[in-house]
Amino acid sequence: MFDERKVQMELAGRTLTFSTGKIARQSCGAVMVQYGDTIVLSTVNRSKEPRKENDFFPLTVDYIEKFYAAGKFPGGFNKREGKPSTNATLTARLIDRPIRPMFPDGFNYDVHIVNTVFSFDEKNTPDYLGIIGSSMALMLSDLPFLGPVAGVVIGYKDGEFILNPTPEELETSELELSVAGTKEAINMVEAGAKELDEETMLKAIMFAHENIKKICDFQEAFAKEVGKEKMEFVKPEIMPLVKDFIDERGRERLQAAVLTLGKKNREEAVDSLEEELLETFKVENYGEGEDVEFPEDVLIEFKGYYHDLMKKLVRDAILYHKHRVDGRKTTEIRPLFAEVDCLPIPHGSAMFTRGETQAVVVTTLGTKEDEQLVDDLEKEYYKKFYLHYNFPPYSVGETGRMGSPGRRELGHGSLAERALRYVIPSEEEFPYTIRVVSEITESNGSSSQASICGGSLSLMAAGVPIKEHVAGIAMGLIKEGEEFTVLTDIMGLEDHLGDMDFKVAGTKNGITALQMDIKITGITEEIMRIALKQALEARNQILELMNSTIPAPAPIKSNVPRIYQMVIPTDKIAALIGPGGKNIKGIIDQTGATVDIGDDGKVSIFCKDEAALVETVRLVNSYVKDVEIGEIYPGRVVSIQKFGAFMEILPGKEGLLHVSEISQERVANVEDVLKVGDAFDVKVISTDNGKISLSKKRV
Repeated sequence: MFDERKVQMELAGRTLTFSTGKIARQSCGAVMVQYGDTIVLSTVNRSKEPRKENDFFPLTVDYIEKFYAAGKFPGGFNKREGKPSTNATLTARLIDRPIRPMFPDGFNYDVHIVNTVFSFDEKNTPDYLGIIGSSMALMLSDLPFLGPVAGVVIGYKDGEFILNPTPEELETSELELSVAGTKEAINMVEAGAKELDEETMLKAIMFAHENIKKICDFQEAFAKEVGKEKMEFVKPEIMPLVKDFIDERGRERLQAAVLTLGKKNREEAVDSLEEELLETFKVENYGEGEDVEFPEDVLIEFKGYYHDLMKKLVRDAILYHKHRVDGRKTTEIRPLFAEVDCLPIPHGSAMFTRGETQAVVVTTLGTKEDEQLVDDLEKEYYKKFYLHYNFPPYSVGETGRMGSPGRRELGHGSLAERALRYVIPSEEEFPYTIRVVSEITESNGSSSQASICGGSLSLMAAGVPIKEHVAGIAMGLIKEGEEFTVLTDIMGLEDHLGDMDFKVAGTKNGITALQMDIKITGITEEIMRIALKQALEARNQILELMNSTIPAPAPIKSNVPRIYQMVIPTDKIAALIGPGGKNIKGIIDQTGATVDIGDDGKVSIFCKDEAALVETVRLVNSYVKDVEIGEIYPGRVVSIQKFGAFMEILPGKEGLLHVSEISQERVANVEDVLKVGDAFDVKVISTDNGKISLSKKRV
């Protein structure tokens, strides 16, 4: 019934298995990838006809996590997987990025890649298996895929690189690096690091590439054995009528238009020239008047070639004349501006502007109740630091729908969060939950890096004791054959028309985050080395501005919740909580505090103001502290006897104030000087045999 084919290879001491022909047989290409006991099904399908009206490659990559894969139930009411989690969305992006450049230019068929996690052993993460599986499915299909590509994860500990580390190993690793590439070159990098130097990072990437080559060889051998014959695809030639007209009438004017200073001015110059040329072309070739029909395919050809010519003119100016459209040198950063406390009420705020890219970033400090719950295949956990990134349409002067964040916003926010995560203090140092929100108010490239810079400034403005400022910068690349130019601080047009988007973030001590996307089939070690060097120089320049703006954490604002942490003996937890929670509820009702009690005796107290905090700490201590000889306590008379009065000095703790200890003068009758309910300070003079003796006259 099945013509199943299966192959295996050893990778990092574990077996990597490909099998096809048994599951999802109606797909153009399908493969089950197994590594350890983690299994991912990767499928690929294409439309029957191309999208003729498209000027982009319509590729969709989905990554589906099924909770049954880890033997878990989905959270929520209906117990069914809903929309992809943030982690699943980011993994889909991770798979898309190295696959997308590996199709021939002009290929316009709809392509849909689906990666479904069927089994997860909690040791071998499915993310890089999605890259490998997607590539293998494409290699088995009839699509004109220029692969194979493969992905691996690299850890780093005690001076040694770790190939495909387990989640447990990653927790103590100084590096979490995802790399994808072909046999010839690297085409995607994503990393978070504990201030790793550039040379170590480069070595880690090259270590990854050595293993990527082995997996690519493995894919090629399997595809040669069972793969389908590839469909023929040749990019259609541009209509000579369109090409000749634009070259003759528009080339020189377009070259001047793309060099117009200012993003909006440049866009207007380029767009208005296109409209003018198109109208002239219509009249000269199809006549004038409203009833004249202008073929849709010709319009698409015209717009496509105009865009291609603009791309070529910009690239040639940079590559051969080292001339950027805004007049900068290839290693020059756009003008910088930074300020903090730009908003009066938020706990911390900052504005960071680089050229025409601007981020207003706000930090909010909260309690343990504000931690973010994350429930995915690996585990359920709480995050005490998280960053949200928003990209409203007004940031680029456009109209558009405002709604929940898309893949791009989630990806940019994740990158900025990763860059800052490594300088965030531990819970012991700073027990607040920290939320950072980046609002992109202007954009012309590298808004994620502006979010990192603004986020670092905002954290310090809020009083968060981060270790160092973190700055980010985006590098670009223009490459034709062996000629190439690496650009520092790319703007939107250079990102759109260039071959690389290489983002590097870090402190003065080293890299904390890295993300590289390549639009060509890959880049060499030489290019990466140059890009890392230029990025370091730019990062240091930005850090200088940031340190001059706010060199150290500011005092915490008065409207920030006050936090106090203490550790009590575990045998005192029950006394603090009280029967049915009576004691702790009483404290909360009296002071309005939030009190979190850990099983290890760690008590975290959160209050709106200092006075309430002091009172809450006093009340907590009253339940958990032992009575000490020589200490003075506020007491209250609870009963009177002939020989003295019993007084409550702590909740549930009473002592005897003997008649002889009431006053310096002789007291004949206790009831003559005391009554039930009287409150005054008393001193503990003994605790013999567990009995507490008090004195009023010795206070």
